[in-house]
Amino acid sequence: MNEITIALGKGRLESFTLQAFKKLGIEFPDFTKDSRKLIFNDRENIYQIVLVKASDVPTYVEKGAADIGIVGKDTLLESGADVFEVLDLGFGQCKFAVAGLPDYTYGSASKITVASKYPNVARNFYHKKGMSIETIKLNGSVELAPLIGLSDVIVDIVETGTTLKENGLVVLEDISEISARLIVNKASFKTKTDRIHSLIEEMQSIVEREMV
Repeated sequence: MNEITIALGKGRLESFTLQAFKKLGIEFPDFTKDSRKLIFNDRENIYQIVLVKASDVPTYVEKGAADIGIVGKDTLLESGADVFEVLDLGFGQCKFAVAGLPDYTYGSASKITVASKYPNVARNFYHKKGMSIETIKLNGSVELAPLIGLSDVIVDIVETGTTLKENGLVVLEDISEISARLIVNKASFKTKTDRIHSLIEEMQSIVEREMV
């Protein structure tokens, strides 16, 4: 029997997923926080976890290097990967939003400049609104961009809004809700249907119990 390979990014989703598996009686005895290993098998060699950079999870799943992935909706939207999104795990909830200075309005500008760690998300959002934008990709301190005139607005993840408030910015528009998602390779969904469906149902039962 071929193992079901699960791509998992290091960090919060890693801890959440391992805890969820443990509740299902699935444990990875070789896994330790300080291990340098990247591949771990469960005791029965039914499941295999591969640890990758979080932003690479959709690629591993899309290309078939992994059957399943656990990934934030933000990463999934930015990647545009051709995969099945099968379950909202309800973990890591926040949102994508447009933010800027309190008095900012789009006005009659023919094109606005948007700074973001997620340029594809920004482009797709404004494309649906029929607006033309210039995107500037930043990897950190994106809140700084409107303050020094680098951009008109930013598109970023908002959790509490504290960072925006401390920098004199406000949410101008909400884009979408974000949380951890379970994604599946399209070919694997056909060739390993029963086992993948079973895992999805078990994961869903955990999500529903945690929400009660």
